[in-house]
Amino acid sequence: MNKLELLAPGGSPEKMVYAFAYGADAVYVGIPDFSLRVRINKFSLDDIKKAILEAHKLGKKIYITVNIYAHNRHLKLLPVYFKKLNQWYPDALIISDPGIILVAKKYCPKIAIHLSTQANATNWQAVKFWSDQGVKRVILGREVTLAEIKEIHKLVPKIELEYFVHGAMCMSYSGRCMLSAWLTGRSANLGDCAQVCRWKYKINGLQGFVEEPKRPGEKIPVEEDQNGTYIFNSKDLCLIEYLPELIDAGITSFKIEGRAKSVAYLSTIVKTYKEGMDIAQSKISKQKKIERLKNLKIKNLDPLLTRGYTTGFLLGRETVEQNTEFSHIGGEEKFVGEVVECCRDEAMPRLYKIIIKPHNALYVGDKIKILRPNDTDLEIILEKLYNMSDQEVEEAHGGAGKNVWFESEVEIPKYSIIQKIN
Repeated sequence: MNKLELLAPGGSPEKMVYAFAYGADAVYVGIPDFSLRVRINKFSLDDIKKAILEAHKLGKKIYITVNIYAHNRHLKLLPVYFKKLNQWYPDALIISDPGIILVAKKYCPKIAIHLSTQANATNWQAVKFWSDQGVKRVILGREVTLAEIKEIHKLVPKIELEYFVHGAMCMSYSGRCMLSAWLTGRSANLGDCAQVCRWKYKINGLQGFVEEPKRPGEKIPVEEDQNGTYIFNSKDLCLIEYLPELIDAGITSFKIEGRAKSVAYLSTIVKTYKEGMDIAQSKISKQKKIERLKNLKIKNLDPLLTRGYTTGFLLGRETVEQNTEFSHIGGEEKFVGEVVECCRDEAMPRLYKIIIKPHNALYVGDKIKILRPNDTDLEIILEKLYNMSDQEVEEAHGGAGKNVWFESEVEIPKYSIIQKIN
C-alpha cells in the first residue's frame, strides 16, 4: 500500500512553510499564468525554484499546478516554463488539459503527471484511460461517492487516487463554470474566477421559491432576509470524520483546499487533519475513531469562519448543500499574530521570550489560544506585553510593522499562531 499523504495548498512561499511546519507531507503551488489561481497566487518562477529546493531539503514533496484549460496562446508559452521545471525537478505536475499533458511529456519526460480534478474523472474507465496515458495519480472529481471510489480502486488498483477532504466547494460541476466569465469577463477555467456565486443576490417576487415550468410542484426554496440571499453559496467540504472510510476505499492523498486562506486558517486545518489521519490509522476500535474524529472537528474546525460544513457528494447525494442565509458563519477565534522568534530571556533564564508579529489588535488581558507546530495548543491570559525596546505596553496592532513580545514558562516556537478568543 502506498504511504498516505496529507496535501496542503501553498498560496505563497510563507504559507508553504507553515503547511510543512504543521504536518503537511506535500504542497501544491503554481504560477499565475498556468494555474487556476491568478489573482491570489504569490509565486514567481524564482519562488517556484526556491520552493522546490526548500521542500526537498525538508524531505517533503511539491507539486506544480498547470491546470488551466489552455488556448493556443498558452501553448506557445509552455515549453519555456516546462524546460525550467524539468531542471528543477518537482515531484509532479498537476494537469487537466490533454494538450498540456502532451507538451509536458515532451519537455518534462521524467516528471510524474497527476490528473487535476478539473478533468472530471468520475468513473473507473476514465481513470484507466488516464492510467494508460502514463498518468501516475488521478485527483478524483468531488462528485465521486465513497462507493464509487472503492470500485475505482478495485478495478484500477495500480494508480494513485487523491481526493479533496476539506475546503470551499464550487457550485458548478468540478469547477467548470461560466458564471464568472458571463458577469465579469474573468474566466474560471483560466484561473481568474471572481467567485460571483458567493455574491449577494436580490430575489424578484414574493413567492420565496423558484419553479421550472415543465416540473410543476418541484419548488426550490429561495430565502431572503435583511442580508439578501446567497442561493449559489455552497457550504464548505469537511470530511475529517470519514478519513477511515476513505483510507479503506483506496485514497492515498488527502487534499486540502485554501490557497487564499490565512496562515492561521491553513495551520489549523493542516494540524487538525494530520491528527485526524493519525487517529484514522491507529489500532483503536472503529467506534473510538469515530468519537475522536468527531471531537476533533468540534474542537478545532467548528469554531472557524466558514460557510457551514457539508460532506458534499461523498455519501451519495446528488446535490451540494447551499448556505442561502449567510455569506459566512462562525469565526469564534480571531487571528492576531504569529510567532517569529522564541529565545531564552537573558534576564530570566527559566523563561522564554516570545516575539510576535501582530496581525490584528492585541491587548493586555486578552484570552489567547496558541497553536503550536508538533505540540499541544495552549490557552493563556496575556498578562504583560513589551515592545522591542523592552518597554511595557498595553496593546499591539497589525499593520504597524512593529513586533512585540511576552514571557512564557513553556516553549512557543517559531510559526506558532496567536488567536484571540472572543
